[in-house]
Amino acid sequence: MRIKLYIDEDAMSHALVQGLRARGLDVITVFDAGMVGESDESQLEYATAQGRTLYTFNVGDFCRLHESYLSQGREHGGIIVVYRQRYSVGEQLKRLLSLVDRKTADEMRNHLEFL
Repeated sequence: MRIKLYIDEDAMSHALVQGLRARGLDVITVFDAGMVGESDESQLEYATAQGRTLYTFNVGDFCRLHESYLSQGREHGGIIVVYRQRYSVGEQLKRLLSLVDRKTADEMRNHLEFL
């Protein structure tokens, strides 16, 4: 099954979302889901419940959440992290599309991926 993305507030870019959708990716954002302002853990729980991989610039907090989930035996739908100023929107789009072509949703389960 193909990766479906959930983009959090930190990584939200209309241009990125439009680019991903234009290329056929199933993408929702915190705004679409009505999850603006919710905690990081709530965002990850929502993404997991929806069968989605979370995409964020919030590297530190989501790395800690990933480790916490694993140590507690909890599962999540996958996390993709990227440092905020590392890549342009175009480069993020290119790298996300490449990742979606290389990995399935099952391969992303409980996986933390640095873009």
